[in-house]
Amino acid sequence: MADTTPQTASWRASTPLTLIGKPGCHLCDAVRPVLQAAADRAEVAFEEVCILDHPDLLEAYGEMIPVTLIDGQVHDYWRIDPARLEAALRARG
Repeated sequence: MADTTPQTASWRASTPLTLIGKPGCHLCDAVRPVLQAAADRAEVAFEEVCILDHPDLLEAYGEMIPVTLIDGQVHDYWRIDPARLEAALRARG
């Protein structure tokens, strides 16, 4: 998947695993526990960021949420493959 992380964004990921979403997003609600479980197994920090609080993220990802970032780079959007996510977390070194 091509990286579409905004390079001029005022926001930067502060944890290895990030969910960009918003309140009322049913897809965000579905991926949140998958991401938290993967973060727990990989022993990495996980954060959730509201797209509505960051205009750069809203512009970049407005219709793509939920967006999953690993080390600040786009890993997935809309849906998530748990096995692919866990492999990516293990591969980060």
